[in-house]
Amino acid sequence: MNKSSVRNLEIAVIGDQELVSVLRMAGIRKTRAILGERNAAEEVRSTLQEYVSDPDVGVVILLEEFADIAGDTVARIKQSKSVLPVIVEVPSKHGTKHPDVVGYYKRFTREFLGFDIEI
Repeated sequence: MNKSSVRNLEIAVIGDQELVSVLRMAGIRKTRAILGERNAAEEVRSTLQEYVSDPDVGVVILLEEFADIAGDTVARIKQSKSVLPVIVEVPSKHGTKHPDVVGYYKRFTREFLGFDIEI
């Protein structure tokens, strides 16, 4: 692989105000804070579609609760044959929906990479 074929991809975030603020401080520029419940599902879907269509986005960080309310869109994207962007669901400050969070992320890693990683 020559250097001209390597490109830097961006991380995009869809979350609540707290998650977005923290990740902006970490240097992530593509962010969308979903405020309130009114039209949240449609806002998550449209933002997710925007980020998936952007060739410069390699990872989308998505708050778990937003992945739930836009589950149809998330499932369709994950089932597509496209490798990018990777959608990573992260828990809110109230905790995770996965009782076995270690198992969840192991399955996620195995699905994405094709093998297990033990730390």
